[in-house]
Amino acid sequence: MAVTKSPQEGKLSGEVFYPSPEVVAQANVKDPEAARKEANENLESYWARRANELEWFQKWDKVLDESNKPFYKWFVGGKTNIVLNAIDRHVKTWRRNKLAFIWEGEKGEVRTMSYHALAREVCKFANVLKSMGVTKGDRVTIYMPRILETVVAMLATAKIGAVHSVVYGGFSVEALHGRIEDSESKVIITADGGNMNGKIVELKKIVDEALRRTAAPENVVVIKHTGKEVNMEPGRDFWYHELMTLPLTRNNQRCETEVMDAEDPLYILYTSGTTGKPKAVVHTHGGYQVGVYSTFKDVFDIKEEDRWWCTADPGWVTGHSYIVYAPLIAGATSIIYEGAPTYPYPDRWWGIIEKYGVSVLYTTPTAIRGLMRFGSAWPNRHDLSSLRLLGSVGEPINPEAWRWFHKYIGKERCPIMDTWWQTETGMFMIAPMPADPLKPGSGTRPYPGVEVDVVNEEGKSVKAGEEGFLVLKKPWPAMLRTIYKDPDRYVSTYWSKYPGMYLAGDSARKDEDGYFWIIGRVDDVIKVSGYRLGTAELESALVSHASVAEAAVIGLPHEIKGIAIHAYVILKAGIEGNEKLAEELKQHMSHEVGPIAKPEKIEFVATLPKTRSGKIMRRVLKARAQGMSEGDLTTLEE
Repeated sequence: MAVTKSPQEGKLSGEVFYPSPEVVAQANVKDPEAARKEANENLESYWARRANELEWFQKWDKVLDESNKPFYKWFVGGKTNIVLNAIDRHVKTWRRNKLAFIWEGEKGEVRTMSYHALAREVCKFANVLKSMGVTKGDRVTIYMPRILETVVAMLATAKIGAVHSVVYGGFSVEALHGRIEDSESKVIITADGGNMNGKIVELKKIVDEALRRTAAPENVVVIKHTGKEVNMEPGRDFWYHELMTLPLTRNNQRCETEVMDAEDPLYILYTSGTTGKPKAVVHTHGGYQVGVYSTFKDVFDIKEEDRWWCTADPGWVTGHSYIVYAPLIAGATSIIYEGAPTYPYPDRWWGIIEKYGVSVLYTTPTAIRGLMRFGSAWPNRHDLSSLRLLGSVGEPINPEAWRWFHKYIGKERCPIMDTWWQTETGMFMIAPMPADPLKPGSGTRPYPGVEVDVVNEEGKSVKAGEEGFLVLKKPWPAMLRTIYKDPDRYVSTYWSKYPGMYLAGDSARKDEDGYFWIIGRVDDVIKVSGYRLGTAELESALVSHASVAEAAVIGLPHEIKGIAIHAYVILKAGIEGNEKLAEELKQHMSHEVGPIAKPEKIEFVATLPKTRSGKIMRRVLKARAQGMSEGDLTTLEE
């Protein structure tokens, strides 16, 4: 059992939870410090050892190529395909009959899929994509609910060497349209709808509207999931279930996995930036598979008998890395639940854990805070004794939520793996392992082979306890390789402020024990419920409304979401601000970006604080809203 010890009893300062002897005894990594030391002493040798735990069509000639910084290359000369390790190697062993996924729908429907069945479905759908002319390097957009076909579509795309672009099913017409257009996708895969909070999210309708605004891809594949009637465009739209029973799939359930170079792209994933246009982060087959597999195995201590549940959506990087790829590479059994955590009652998640014997749960601080509101009676109704590890992702977890999670869900037995990483990093960068002592609210130490620091404006390391910019000082296998079609933006965004160092965009501090504490974003990005939204994208959406002349958005603390959007709006001449218009603007934001972008509050103002060069000073707005000191105002326009 993890117990709290006072500073006098242990070597570490502050509130510390030490792992029980039982946790340490069964851990995959019994001595985390020794693992970190091994990786720090010889980075390439460490990652070569981890890569050798996987299968390759052809081994690499060189582990790391640093000749063209910051365009690093990993496992140069290696030939692989992530599907080789996620599926192919398992179906040659006893694991072919092991469950890969247990899926539960919001209405209570249950589906299971073994590794053998998953391999069959992926081959069939890969043949469908090939019949539509999709070849190596082509892009495929996936806009889906949390269903098993989402995983099949991702794997089938990767199997034939194409590049998937998964768009979160909560994004709006505008967001989807922009991502389809930028990626120049050949095929779109969607569903008639998804279930959330007892309602149907009309995904196909959103796809239809997005395609009216762009040069339409040649084919749209539609999964019949909710049974809702949808428009089907003849010659363009095809039902998934019909395609999967055609002779080409029924009689040919084999499809060879495309041999890929380690540096060939696996997927692009759009993440908000400080300019209006989201960035398409590029991840590759070789290094990414090594990074996500290693971190998953070590941090979540995965065993053959585990039931793993990551509550994220496949549309976010957490879903890519730790719902789809890492668990499959490790041969794990995963739970996927389609609906809302409180539907129809606030114990839905706790019932799922009890029903399926979930042993490792990975979720967000936002979800934990949301469920905390309903009290401990709901989880106490259920037997949660199958749990042995908990995890947190998406934003820093506040100590109060950490303690509640530990006490009422983990029953003070389960260590909490608080992970810091990004869409760009692909894998955990700061995270404990079960044998590490834990401090509530801290991500603890860097993962082996990852060098993290906190620096000041000049790029010098700050003292323990001081706040500064979080940077990464060494390349890592799962790192982004570039921004799709925009290598200059890749360099300027991440590598230009401090040459040789990756700028994470977060502020942080490191305590005297070397534990890292993430404070929040320092650039113009707001993190709502763990999802990054660019202020420029949000402000652009507001200004697109006919009544709005100018707008600024900031993130302010929120009890449940962690951060909520507050908008300041200057209206066009002659238009009066009122509650009705404020509500209209909220709905407009929801339509333009997605429901997650709906502001908590809209305030109508006459002016905005700006520098003389015209840049909106959001820190001033934030300070005013919180009743804090506005700091140095010498650069203000007036």
